[in-house]
Amino acid sequence: MRLIHVLLGLLMAIPCVAQVGCVRRTIRISSEPPGALVWLNHREIGRTPVEVEFTHYGTYDLLIKKDGWEPMIGPMPMGFRIRGTPGVDLVLEVLPVHTHDLVEWHVDLVPRDNDHAALLERASVLRAEAGGHDPQAMASNDGIGSEGAESNDQSQDQ
Repeated sequence: MRLIHVLLGLLMAIPCVAQVGCVRRTIRISSEPPGALVWLNHREIGRTPVEVEFTHYGTYDLLIKKDGWEPMIGPMPMGFRIRGTPGVDLVLEVLPVHTHDLVEWHVDLVPRDNDHAALLERASVLRAEAGGHDPQAMASNDGIGSEGAESNDQSQDQ
């Protein structure tokens, strides 16, 4: 008789254990224009729009490239999610509840500018902000700056 109770208890426990919760975590990455190649944490995952499942919440390294467009390289944080906290995450995994956490990232790519003069102009502005040398002034001197540096080195040796 006791054996029958144990078997009935096990039979009743099997459906409870079989319906353990399932947490699905997905990152959806899109871009404008679509069709850009995407790497997530240095692993190629496909072309936009693309979805990939993830395990851990946090910051991911993202690289998006497309011919004729500037590449986008940088960290992509997920931000705070209550489902990612240790206690809540464990409860969602154990309870017979199916959840889906979708993180969406959209990146607008910038057309590549192949104008050399515009590149030098942007470099001049950035170097001026940083207190560095002006590449346009150095290019217009046609090497005079390097000769002046040599004469300065010789005068300091004397």
